[in-house]
Amino acid sequence: MSKAISAAEKIMTPDRPYEPVHTPCRFRNPLSKYRVWRDEGKCIKCGKCVELCPYGVHTKAGKFLRRPKSHLCQGPSCERNDYCCVANCPAQALSVRLHPAYGALGDYRWTPDLLISTWWQAEFGTLPYADIEYRIGGSGGGFDKMRLLLPVPRKDTRLRHEDISLELELNQRNDGRPQVKLAVPWYSAGMSFGSVSLNTILSRLKAAALFDTLMSTGEGGYPDVLIPYDHHVVTQVATGLFGVREDTIQRVRMVEFKYAQGAKPGLGGHLLGDKVTPAVAQMRESVPGAALFSPFPFHSVYSVEDHKKHLDWIKEVNPRALVSVKVSTPTDVDMVAVGSYYAGAHVVQLDGSYGGTGAAPDIAKKNIAMPIELAIPKVHQFLKQEGIREHMILIASGGIRTAFDVAKAIALGADGVQIGTAEMVALECLRCHQCESGRGCVRGIATTDPELVDMMTVDWGYRRVANMYTSWAWQLKEILRRLGLRSIRELVGRTDFLAHLDYNPPADDDLRRGMK
Repeated sequence: MSKAISAAEKIMTPDRPYEPVHTPCRFRNPLSKYRVWRDEGKCIKCGKCVELCPYGVHTKAGKFLRRPKSHLCQGPSCERNDYCCVANCPAQALSVRLHPAYGALGDYRWTPDLLISTWWQAEFGTLPYADIEYRIGGSGGGFDKMRLLLPVPRKDTRLRHEDISLELELNQRNDGRPQVKLAVPWYSAGMSFGSVSLNTILSRLKAAALFDTLMSTGEGGYPDVLIPYDHHVVTQVATGLFGVREDTIQRVRMVEFKYAQGAKPGLGGHLLGDKVTPAVAQMRESVPGAALFSPFPFHSVYSVEDHKKHLDWIKEVNPRALVSVKVSTPTDVDMVAVGSYYAGAHVVQLDGSYGGTGAAPDIAKKNIAMPIELAIPKVHQFLKQEGIREHMILIASGGIRTAFDVAKAIALGADGVQIGTAEMVALECLRCHQCESGRGCVRGIATTDPELVDMMTVDWGYRRVANMYTSWAWQLKEILRRLGLRSIRELVGRTDFLAHLDYNPPADDDLRRGMK
């Protein structure tokens, strides 16, 4: 167990909203979009760049100039400013170009810009000031082809961020069970102990506690170090039943049944042998070094009646708990959602095909499940037709990367979302797709190797995630303010605020100005 875990033993409950704490990259040379080059042969060490730059790119140590902090540079767009270091260098020793590693980062969904902008938000808790796209990726489909129709900002608006609520209540059934209210319309997706490290889990959970939301344990059991956070934990019951015990079910306010995962529907779960350390094996009651597979489906569930039997079991073990059902997105997912309602579920989570870690096979992620942007309105509309929409909470997951994705998912019909990969990126994930390997994660995030786990401390990690949460909350409130809405609940199902570029591109350029 990492020494850093002891730092997370106390739950933080501030009396005021969280204020971002500058949490810089833990590596010597942060990756960035632009790189500032200084020609040491030309540089006369005059220090004019230090005096001019308001962003702290150039600094001095005594009489010596330090290496430029390129990740703070505004980029070529700075040339229009009077303080531009390149234009004002008397020796013409400075230049700004794309970082050599920039083009090698990410993929079409997580573009280099999206990675870098998320790292920025996790470091500062604000939007990047440089020319970096923080709203959409480059997949050419899904949320990347949708636009929020946001009116041009007006200075005379009377709606303030303080007037806008992001709260989400998870019990709409009025069945006598307690209400679980989240301060933000998202909570953390299940990532099991074994798939990621305890430091990663605790970083996410501590940020969830700070923002009064939840985090799912995934199907890897309930490590004892999570006990101080019981109030913010969702424990998962998956087909492998790894680590499921009566006492873990009784601790929490919500239990999540995982019937399928959007990234690999029909395939169950799998954890390869080199990630099954003695600690992971003990938690899952298995053998160190042996690969672990979760079957698909629950072999005790073949009907709605069987489904209800499972949910009744959980409700009997913990009379205080709400029950969530996590399903993938087959073509009949609307019928699955209705069946979950009649089985007694409080929350139905639609897990789309875009999510999952780098351990999920591409053949499954790209070819089996329905895209989440199609599944959400399909289920939302069917539940309305059945007259039960107001009694069910619909959570979307699988590919929620930005605050704009959150807003688009809710406008399509979801009540809230689960996020996972975005939190990994906040912890400086590179999206190298080596999550299945015990030593494959070079950043010490999705690993169980003791040497790599200690590359990241909990105190550093939770501040990064909390900073990203702060930025997302600000963006969501700004979106709602621009739309004239006082609550995130008012955005649910408002497809009139969305445009798909293939079918109904916005006719008025003013509606597209500033935000996407």
